[in-house]
Amino acid sequence: MALECSDKSAAELYGLLRKKCITSEEITREVLTRIERTEPAIHAYITVLAERALAQARQADRRLHQGDDTSPLLGIPVAIKDNICVKGVPVTCGSKMLQEFIAPYDATVVQCLREHGAIIIGKTNLDEFAMGSSTETSVFGATRHPHDPARVAGGSSGGSAAAVAVHTATVALGSDTGGSVRQPAAFCGVVGLKPTYGRISRFGLVAFASSFDQIGCLTRTVEDSALLFQVLAGADPKDSTSRKAPPYDASTLKNHKTLNGLPIGIVKEFQDVTLEPVVQYAFDAGLRRLEACGVELREISLPHVPYALATYYIIANAEASANLARYDGVRYGHRSKRANDLHSLYRHSRTEGFGPEVKRRILLGTYVLQQEHYAAYYQRAQQIRTQIARDFEQAFQQVELVVSPVTPTPAFRRGEHLTDPLRMYQSDQFTVLASLAGLPAISVPGDIPAGQLPAGIQFIAKPDAEEQLLQTAYAFEQARLDSAS
Repeated sequence: MALECSDKSAAELYGLLRKKCITSEEITREVLTRIERTEPAIHAYITVLAERALAQARQADRRLHQGDDTSPLLGIPVAIKDNICVKGVPVTCGSKMLQEFIAPYDATVVQCLREHGAIIIGKTNLDEFAMGSSTETSVFGATRHPHDPARVAGGSSGGSAAAVAVHTATVALGSDTGGSVRQPAAFCGVVGLKPTYGRISRFGLVAFASSFDQIGCLTRTVEDSALLFQVLAGADPKDSTSRKAPPYDASTLKNHKTLNGLPIGIVKEFQDVTLEPVVQYAFDAGLRRLEACGVELREISLPHVPYALATYYIIANAEASANLARYDGVRYGHRSKRANDLHSLYRHSRTEGFGPEVKRRILLGTYVLQQEHYAAYYQRAQQIRTQIARDFEQAFQQVELVVSPVTPTPAFRRGEHLTDPLRMYQSDQFTVLASLAGLPAISVPGDIPAGQLPAGIQFIAKPDAEEQLLQTAYAFEQARLDSAS
């Protein structure tokens, strides 16, 4: 049966697979054909696992034939960001340092996907070691925007976002440190979910900044994010930072189709940020839509917002400098051939293996951790981080969620910010708050004028309140789709 199955959501494909209207092998072959057609222009993938994917699809079809249709991801193509380990497959982190490294084990999330019968279609492109906001720093080249190849797809999970946007994956995994799932989702016009810190295991995720890193979901619908989160969420004995929380049930997503009476906060301090016209349009339209749905919008204050971006980059870079110290040319990773003693082996291997942005962050992180600078920078940043978490605690006494733009601009042109890292970092100013406080957040496509680039709306919820976060995002999404039909 000929269907444009690559254009359908995971929830739609699940229904078709259960009814035996189509097979997982047919879905997978169509997605692989689409990859061949779009990759020269988009470059969302580093590694495509065509033969493996087809073998997994045939196994999924056998399970379906035997009546095993309990998993919503059984037979569904999933793309994996290339800083997440898939056994026997390169995990490059977009870096020369790990260009030849083969993962010796599966990440917990990958093991979970395998158990649920998902089809791992390939490994997606990213900024080197997930450090960037544009997927331009990858040693394998930039990922391009799905609607305008002259622009970036966002980052660092730009490959995963672009793959979902051009339908070369039904759903995808990314990692979010300071906004690296939500920002590319907003740029590419898809849904990006960052769970509460620890709700999804980080075992098998190559570390950037360990107190921020969180695996997240990139999908075309909120329902698909809910299904993916349901499968992946849970405590993991291999990850000491994973959280014990009640299992999430995606069937609750549609329990509350109305937002009537729900108090949602608008951050007073964000009103001083200049938004580009399409982002301002999308945010204003989103607020009007929320009010039309019965939401009670309240102004709230997060007093430490002006310090959030600097706080994030001080702590994240400090953690990055510590995490990347292991790449020394001795145990694994790139090993320089120019070395003639141990010291030069370290120096040449790291100089050759890391790109400019990674080096910049290692240097900044090392600087703030030096004894003479520690109290002035790192210690003070940790104090402000605590204050930001307390700001949210106080705000959540007045409201149930917080709404904001995702980014101040739509996707910018390739190369535009590479020589101005501070301007690049500004892309994260709305997203780092949830990361600093460890809160769940989601980016949902907003209303935009015809012919304009996508812009996203961000919702932030209380810790472990993914159920309410997803219900609200779903109701908002359905209200937007209903008005468009």
